[in-house]
Amino acid sequence: MKKVEKTNAVRILEQHKAVFSTHDYSATEAISATEVAHVLGLDPDKVFKTLVTVGKSNEHYVFVVPAESELDLKKAAAAVAEKNVAMVKSKELLPLTGYIHGGCSPVGMKKFFKTVFDISAKSFDTVVFSGGKIGLQVEMPISELEKVIPLIFADLKQ
Repeated sequence: MKKVEKTNAVRILEQHKAVFSTHDYSATEAISATEVAHVLGLDPDKVFKTLVTVGKSNEHYVFVVPAESELDLKKAAAAVAEKNVAMVKSKELLPLTGYIHGGCSPVGMKKFFKTVFDISAKSFDTVVFSGGKIGLQVEMPISELEKVIPLIFADLKQ
Protein backbone atom coordinates (compact mmCIF):
# COMPACT_ATOMS: atom_id res chain seq x y z
CA MET A 1 0.00 0.00 0.00
CA LYS A 2 1.27 3.44 -0.94
CA LYS A 3 1.98 5.69 2.02
CA VAL A 4 -0.18 8.82 2.09
CA GLU A 5 1.76 12.06 2.29
CA LYS A 6 0.81 13.68 5.57
CA THR A 7 -0.69 17.09 5.04
CA ASN A 8 -1.76 19.34 7.91
CA ALA A 9 -5.33 18.13 7.36
CA VAL A 10 -4.37 14.44 7.58
CA ARG A 11 -2.17 15.04 10.66
CA ILE A 12 -4.97 16.87 12.48
CA LEU A 13 -7.55 14.19 11.64
CA GLU A 14 -5.14 11.53 12.96
CA GLN A 15 -4.44 13.55 16.14
CA HIS A 16 -8.19 13.64 16.82
CA LYS A 17 -8.43 9.89 16.09
CA ALA A 18 -11.13 10.70 13.52
CA VAL A 19 -12.45 7.94 11.29
CA PHE A 20 -11.52 8.84 7.71
CA SER A 21 -10.06 7.44 4.52
CA THR A 22 -8.12 9.10 1.73
CA HIS A 23 -8.36 9.07 -2.04
CA ASP A 24 -5.20 9.71 -4.01
CA TYR A 25 -5.41 10.75 -7.63
CA SER A 26 -2.72 12.00 -9.91
CA ALA A 27 -3.10 15.65 -10.71
CA THR A 28 -0.31 18.13 -11.06
CA GLU A 29 -2.52 21.19 -11.16
CA ALA A 30 -5.85 22.28 -9.74
CA ILE A 31 -8.85 20.55 -11.23
CA SER A 32 -12.46 21.31 -10.38
CA ALA A 33 -14.26 19.38 -7.66
CA THR A 34 -16.55 18.01 -10.37
CA GLU A 35 -13.50 16.64 -12.22
CA VAL A 36 -12.17 15.17 -8.95
CA ALA A 37 -15.50 13.36 -8.44
CA HIS A 38 -15.31 11.99 -11.99
CA VAL A 39 -11.66 10.87 -11.64
CA LEU A 40 -12.47 9.08 -8.37
CA GLY A 41 -15.78 7.66 -9.62
CA LEU A 42 -17.74 9.38 -6.83
CA ASP A 43 -21.13 11.08 -6.72
CA PRO A 44 -20.38 14.81 -7.29
CA ASP A 45 -23.09 15.68 -4.73
CA LYS A 46 -20.97 14.16 -1.93
CA VAL A 47 -17.68 15.68 -3.13
CA PHE A 48 -17.33 19.15 -1.62
CA LYS A 49 -15.19 22.12 -2.56
CA THR A 50 -13.72 24.49 0.02
CA LEU A 51 -14.15 28.22 -0.63
CA VAL A 52 -12.56 30.99 1.42
CA THR A 53 -14.26 34.36 1.68
CA VAL A 54 -13.85 37.68 3.42
CA GLY A 55 -16.76 39.52 4.99
CA LYS A 56 -17.52 43.24 5.16
CA SER A 57 -16.10 43.08 8.72
CA ASN A 58 -12.77 41.80 7.26
CA GLU A 59 -13.32 38.45 9.03
CA HIS A 60 -12.60 35.38 6.89
CA TYR A 61 -15.01 32.48 6.49
CA VAL A 62 -14.82 29.04 4.94
CA PHE A 63 -17.77 27.69 2.97
CA VAL A 64 -17.93 24.09 1.79
CA VAL A 65 -20.37 23.29 -1.02
CA PRO A 66 -21.05 20.33 -3.34
CA ALA A 67 -18.77 20.03 -6.38
CA GLU A 68 -21.32 21.06 -8.99
CA SER A 69 -22.87 23.88 -6.94
CA GLU A 70 -22.09 27.57 -6.87
CA LEU A 71 -21.87 29.39 -3.55
CA ASP A 72 -24.73 31.85 -3.10
CA LEU A 73 -22.90 34.83 -1.58
CA LYS A 74 -26.11 36.29 -0.10
CA LYS A 75 -26.97 33.02 1.66
CA ALA A 76 -23.33 32.67 2.76
CA ALA A 77 -23.31 36.17 4.27
CA ALA A 78 -26.58 35.50 6.08
CA ALA A 79 -25.18 32.23 7.51
CA VAL A 80 -22.36 34.13 9.24
CA ALA A 81 -24.35 37.31 10.03
CA GLU A 82 -22.37 39.52 7.62
CA LYS A 83 -23.74 42.25 5.33
CA ASN A 84 -21.85 40.58 2.46
CA VAL A 85 -18.97 38.23 1.70
CA ALA A 86 -16.61 38.07 -1.26
CA MET A 87 -14.30 35.35 -2.51
CA VAL A 88 -10.66 35.68 -1.43
CA LYS A 89 -8.31 36.23 -4.36
CA SER A 90 -6.29 33.16 -5.38
CA LYS A 91 -2.97 34.86 -4.58
CA GLU A 92 -4.15 35.59 -1.00
CA LEU A 93 -5.06 31.96 -0.31
CA LEU A 94 -1.61 30.53 0.50
CA PRO A 95 -0.48 33.27 2.93
CA LEU A 96 -3.92 33.27 4.60
CA THR A 97 -4.62 29.52 4.86
CA GLY A 98 -1.37 27.69 4.11
CA TYR A 99 -3.13 25.99 1.20
CA ILE A 100 -3.08 26.59 -2.55
CA HIS A 101 -6.02 26.85 -4.94
CA GLY A 102 -7.23 23.32 -5.67
CA GLY A 103 -5.76 21.93 -2.44
CA CYS A 104 -7.62 23.94 0.18
CA SER A 105 -9.03 21.83 3.02
CA PRO A 106 -11.45 23.00 5.71
CA VAL A 107 -9.12 21.20 8.18
CA GLY A 108 -5.65 22.47 9.10
CA MET A 109 -5.59 26.06 7.89
CA LYS A 110 -2.99 28.36 9.47
CA LYS A 111 -5.77 29.84 11.58
CA PHE A 112 -9.26 28.47 12.22
CA PHE A 113 -11.98 30.38 10.39
CA LYS A 114 -15.71 29.94 10.98
CA THR A 115 -16.63 27.03 8.71
CA VAL A 116 -20.04 26.51 7.13
CA PHE A 117 -20.99 23.32 5.25
CA ASP A 118 -23.92 23.19 2.88
CA ILE A 119 -26.82 21.48 4.65
CA SER A 120 -26.83 18.75 1.96
CA ALA A 121 -23.70 17.27 3.61
CA LYS A 122 -25.95 15.85 6.35
CA SER A 123 -27.75 13.63 3.84
CA PHE A 124 -24.68 11.47 3.09
CA ASP A 125 -23.04 8.71 5.14
CA THR A 126 -19.70 10.25 4.21
CA VAL A 127 -18.52 13.43 2.51
CA VAL A 128 -15.37 13.96 0.46
CA PHE A 129 -13.24 17.12 0.55
CA SER A 130 -9.66 18.21 -0.09
CA GLY A 131 -7.00 16.56 2.02
CA GLY A 132 -4.82 19.67 1.86
CA LYS A 133 -3.02 19.26 -1.45
CA ILE A 134 -3.86 18.74 -5.08
CA GLY A 135 -4.28 15.01 -5.66
CA LEU A 136 -5.53 14.08 -2.17
CA GLN A 137 -9.12 13.88 -0.96
CA VAL A 138 -10.42 12.88 2.48
CA GLU A 139 -13.64 10.91 2.94
CA MET A 140 -15.36 10.79 6.31
CA PRO A 141 -18.71 10.98 8.08
CA ILE A 142 -19.68 14.60 8.76
CA SER A 143 -20.20 13.62 12.42
CA GLU A 144 -16.49 12.68 12.61
CA LEU A 145 -15.47 16.02 11.07
CA GLU A 146 -17.59 17.82 13.69
CA LYS A 147 -15.37 16.21 16.38
CA VAL A 148 -12.34 17.91 14.78
CA ILE A 149 -13.62 21.37 13.83
CA PRO A 150 -16.77 23.27 14.81
CA LEU A 151 -19.19 23.38 11.88
CA ILE A 152 -22.26 25.39 11.01
CA PHE A 153 -24.77 24.05 8.48
CA ALA A 154 -26.79 26.26 6.13
CA ASP A 155 -28.34 26.26 2.68
CA LEU A 156 -25.49 27.79 0.66
CA LYS A 157 -26.26 26.83 -2.94
CA GLN A 158 -27.48 29.18 -5.67
